[in-house]
Amino acid sequence: MTIRSHIRNTTIIAGTAVAVFLAILAFQQVLRLSGNFHTVVAGQFYRSSQLSTAALEGYVHRYGLKTIVNLRGAEPNRKWYQDEKHLADSLGLTMIDFGMSATKPITRDRAAALVAVLKAAQKPILVHCLDGADRTGLVSVIYASQVAGEDEETSERQLTPLYGHFGIPLVSPTFAMDSSWEDLETFFGIAGS
Repeated sequence: MTIRSHIRNTTIIAGTAVAVFLAILAFQQVLRLSGNFHTVVAGQFYRSSQLSTAALEGYVHRYGLKTIVNLRGAEPNRKWYQDEKHLADSLGLTMIDFGMSATKPITRDRAAALVAVLKAAQKPILVHCLDGADRTGLVSVIYASQVAGEDEETSERQLTPLYGHFGIPLVSPTFAMDSSWEDLETFFGIAGS
């Protein structure tokens, strides 16, 4: 291989990698701007990014939502939190703050507490984080598997690029959600994991 062909091949590979990266960022932005709202279990559990109050109110009326699980945690001094809390109060919704990190694995104890919260919460539930991709993806897998009783393959679809989650080992800090699920499969006793 000549130096010229090596440079050309390297340029093509680098250009392709940059194009793929930009496409992923664009896709994630489209999901976020659209609210990244999806049904996990119809009539029971829905997922989204941080919604505007108008969008949230629309989904509350359309899907009959009763509970919001906020994975960003309580932030009473932030406008988004104040707006969401005010809307929840005005519509008679229960708002549960269950803060977790997208870049740190969830502990088994914390996951068990989360399952208890999800089982006890009045349904339908909307779970959200900032983008609705990583933390929301893991919680959606947990709900589908441990509350709704869906099979492993169906449950795991919630933590995929379809919803904006790109957990790549050694590259993406949000791979913590994937490694959390791998650990929780054993903890929850999912056969064949």
